[in-house]
Amino acid sequence: MYETRKTATATVIVHPRLKTRIKDDDYGERSRLDEARGLAAAISLNVLHAEVVNVAKPNPATYLGDGTVKRLADGIQEMGAELVVVDGHLSPGQQRNLEKAWNAKVIDRTGLILEIFGERARTREGQLQVELAHLTYQKSRLVRSWTHLERQRGGFGFLGGPGETQIEIDRRLIGERITRLKKELETVTRTRSLHREARRRVPYPIVALVGYTNAGKSTLFNTLTDASVVAMDQLFATLDPTMRQLKLPSGRTVILSDTVGFVSDLPHELVAAFRATLEEVLEADVIVHVRDIAHPESEAQLRDVEDVLKQLGIDLHGGDAGTARPVIEALNKIDLLDETGADAIEAQVARTPNQVAMSALSGLGTEALLAKIERELAHKRQPFSIVVPLEDGETIAWLYRRGEVLSRTDGELEARFEVLLDDADLARLKKRGIVLDRAAE
Repeated sequence: MYETRKTATATVIVHPRLKTRIKDDDYGERSRLDEARGLAAAISLNVLHAEVVNVAKPNPATYLGDGTVKRLADGIQEMGAELVVVDGHLSPGQQRNLEKAWNAKVIDRTGLILEIFGERARTREGQLQVELAHLTYQKSRLVRSWTHLERQRGGFGFLGGPGETQIEIDRRLIGERITRLKKELETVTRTRSLHREARRRVPYPIVALVGYTNAGKSTLFNTLTDASVVAMDQLFATLDPTMRQLKLPSGRTVILSDTVGFVSDLPHELVAAFRATLEEVLEADVIVHVRDIAHPESEAQLRDVEDVLKQLGIDLHGGDAGTARPVIEALNKIDLLDETGADAIEAQVARTPNQVAMSALSGLGTEALLAKIERELAHKRQPFSIVVPLEDGETIAWLYRRGEVLSRTDGELEARFEVLLDDADLARLKKRGIVLDRAAE
């Protein structure tokens, strides 16, 4: 029944399926289990066994039923597993009771994701955010279950193991550390706000890539900008935000931002802690939602991303028409579909103006994506009539570079331009001392 090989971090994964979901598509539950396997693989855990278990009603003591706990205990002992990942959300009491019943370390979905983030965060901001989320989540667990906070491999001590540094800690010290982290993050947030203010003065529109983890955001980012952002077939390969300038076909410059990937049941602690990182999405002029259209649960992933964005205050389907944030759906990995599936997606895209079918890996469809980005940004431009002295060649060149010149009429000393400009470029033009003659009709 069970595989009996033994490795350094032998792991069992249990995905609880509540009775209310039992009538759902069984393939969807297996897909969730596969995702849990992917999360475990992201920090090199060796998964010996993974299964979906039915839960009629969550047991207050162990979440799982008594029979399931006993059956799994026998298998865990037989395999010599050191870690059990319960792909759900456990209370501190449930976690401790399962550890006693199974004689193994137990973490839930939130703990697993936090461990991944702890290993992957590279910037100071990312590390602060992960540690804050970790301490907020672990506060009661640490005080009641352990007397130390273990650190290992850049993670935050959920797994433990040889060679880690042990820090004696109690509730008061955790509270003090949380207070210090919040103050440090406030400083980082202020710095990022200053950077955004500087970009507004430059100013370039921001295009933010969002999407489910492993949907291909970083691959698309690299393809569009010739950058070398880590892009691999792994969940949460990108954590810290990366930004690069991107030239659109018209020559207009935008800032492209690659953000952390979302996942189903993203822990509330992480949504709150990573708000500063995801502020680039809040500031974006255009959002590109990268979807893995070849994934069997693509529609469910779409809903998960929309749910997280709602928590951030971005409702992709709400708001007034004049203030709604432009969203383009990049239906990625179309090259992985068979001919029938690809034809169906192409037909869907033909009927849906805000969608584009593409392959970030091969570059297929990127020209169409850039054209749609340019179209959305153009909607923010308004027509103006501007008179510029002919001797001011710098401003004339700037108008051609930054705006969309509709017409030009040269006089003896001046040239009149009918040009499309957005508010940011218009403000910059005024700083050059150019006065608008009149608004174009």
